[in-house]
Amino acid sequence: MQTAATAYPVNIGQAAAASGVSAKMIRHYEEIGLVPPAARTQSGYRMYSEADVHTLRFIRRARDLGFSVKQITALLGLWRDRRRASARVKALTREHIALLDQRILEMTEMRRTLAHLAARCHGDERPDCPILEDLTCGAAAPASAARGAPPDLRTANRRAIIQ
Repeated sequence: MQTAATAYPVNIGQAAAASGVSAKMIRHYEEIGLVPPAARTQSGYRMYSEADVHTLRFIRRARDLGFSVKQITALLGLWRDRRRASARVKALTREHIALLDQRILEMTEMRRTLAHLAARCHGDERPDCPILEDLTCGAAAPASAARGAPPDLRTANRRAIIQ
């Protein structure tokens, strides 16, 4: 973390250390337009202002919260717009929460399926393995079929599809 005694501008390594964003990612964000091109010295080295480092910290925090680059672009625009309506920020955040909830449901379903498969596998010296069997045979089935899931889960999924 940079202190008040830090003299700006700083080079990319110092900006990376101060923001928690790697130098490689800083270059990438510049390349995709998430951050504007850095000022350059006469010898071509990137130099970052205190405001640049602050923006990189913002991006780092947003990435830590799982926002996509597209969402971060929108958030940066809203952050920079002092006349923004906070309702727009809240709506974007709620959309992100809904996506996270969906991913959590999908991962919970994956975990449940894997736990069921692991419970069926003897894990001994025999070559037969329900896990490999499911991976081989289940590949042709649609993901929504909850392949390899306990029977009650498959039934629940069929009921949901019918309704």
